[in-house]
Amino acid sequence: MPSPGRFISLKNPKPLPPLSHLFSSPSPSLSSPPSSASPSPSSLSPPPLKSIVDDLFQEANLQALVQKFKSSSQCHRFRSKHRIYSVTVRRLASANLHDSIADILNHQKQFPEISTEGFAVRLISLYGQSHMFDHARNLFDELPQLNCPRTVKSFNALLTAALNSKLFHKVTELFDTLPPEISVKPDVFSYNILIQAFCKMGSFGSAVSVLDMMEMNGVKPDLVTFNSLLNGFYTGSQFSDAEKIWTKMEEYNCVPNIISYNERLRGLVLEGKTEEAVKLVGELGSRGLKPSIFSFNSLIKGYCNDGNLEEAKRIFSELVNNDCVPNRWTFEILIPRVCEKGDLNWAVKVCKEGMHRRRSVDVGVIQVVVDALVRESRVEDAKKLVEFGVSTGYAAWSGLKLPSGDE
Repeated sequence: MPSPGRFISLKNPKPLPPLSHLFSSPSPSLSSPPSSASPSPSSLSPPPLKSIVDDLFQEANLQALVQKFKSSSQCHRFRSKHRIYSVTVRRLASANLHDSIADILNHQKQFPEISTEGFAVRLISLYGQSHMFDHARNLFDELPQLNCPRTVKSFNALLTAALNSKLFHKVTELFDTLPPEISVKPDVFSYNILIQAFCKMGSFGSAVSVLDMMEMNGVKPDLVTFNSLLNGFYTGSQFSDAEKIWTKMEEYNCVPNIISYNERLRGLVLEGKTEEAVKLVGELGSRGLKPSIFSFNSLIKGYCNDGNLEEAKRIFSELVNNDCVPNRWTFEILIPRVCEKGDLNWAVKVCKEGMHRRRSVDVGVIQVVVDALVRESRVEDAKKLVEFGVSTGYAAWSGLKLPSGDE
């Protein structure tokens, strides 16, 4: 998480100006106050927050990153920057440096913001995103001693931490036991998290029964409630039961959005009904909806699964023409399949387009293209792709390499 401004190093103090400089300056008038020997305030001011954040983003040494982050956390404005916390924790988690995550998050408890629930929720959520539920629970239990209130917001953060940690049974346990203990009434967000946990556990009947529980407790389901059910049922291949959820949406006068239809597209593709999925996308306009990148990704995946790469590539061109920006899943679905079929010119072209968007292409996808080029004896093209990726300075691409023996 953010840290305060940089400290001035005492190891290499700034040299004093030469004496000749003192004698060459104009003499002050007798009425002028004596000049101060101390540096001007501007010379002591910390670097701008943007430069601090940029430095953290660019720091490749993760141990140095931890120390810089803790130091920067002394700055109040830094502590208000959610993204730098999220990115830093994600980088440490990807390297399995969970002790370092605990180090920087525990460090935050000394600051006054810890008594505000929003800040505490952020820390709990970051533990959850790192699959560190025990730390999330310990912080939640510690909040009263930190003079931080515990409302349904921190309760929901803890439920989400359990969900993200894949401790689905823990979600149901907390939902049943915690509310009476801390005098909190679950809200619609709480019930939505519970539904997602039941779906992940494959307890689809229990997931649907949550609707009755909500009604009994005076909580009205929202669109997220039904989209969570649709996602769980389609992902779990409960296709016929998923269609019944649409009927329940009508009963609750809940109008589906593009996310709802994207879930149906997911189901159709999983069932191998690509043409039905294409037809559904064509009908979205008549329902006042515009296809999203997730809609197009489903069609691309469907055609790839069918072995129809020409249609998959046509859909890719169509999404660009529809002002849709490909995301990392677009490239992950399509590029490896195209490489398998040997259309390397197209793969290289599209890969480079994605790389110009920096984080749009995963390093593993780029490596697939590099390896395919080398197999086809196009070593120079492979080298150029690796060199371009490394030259961007994007840490995730620093691992790009030519296959052993070809460097």
